[in-house]
Amino acid sequence: QVQLVESGGGSVQAGGSLRLSCAVFGNMYSSYCMGWFRQAPGKEREGVARIHSGAGSTYYADSVKGRFTISEDNAKNTLYLQMNSLKPEDTAVYYCAVDYRWWYCSDSYSGMPFKHSGQGTQVTVSS
Repeated sequence: QVQLVESGGGSVQAGGSLRLSCAVFGNMYSSYCMGWFRQAPGKEREGVARIHSGAGSTYYADSVKGRFTISEDNAKNTLYLQMNSLKPEDTAVYYCAVDYRWWYCSDSYSGMPFKHSGQGTQVTVSS
């Protein structure tokens, strides 16, 4: 069983930065796709960024390209999301997720839910 625990959320002014972390516990898949998702009040959950294990290829939502960077530290079993130039519209609960279907980390990914996700961490950006 895989467990994910997010941290690093908080409140920041527009233009500021935050780094989210996601610690992974349990037996991890040999190949997988990991990602960050977010959900704002009254809105559906949306994908923010994904990273393919091994290949290291990354995918970003258009709304965060050039501002957010996803990365992972396999030695620490931790996934990161560096968020710069934050905007009020980035305010949401951010979740990390992982799925053994590594092909979710491709251009053809169509938004299918990931198998495992964490409890989320709140990010609030004020103007």
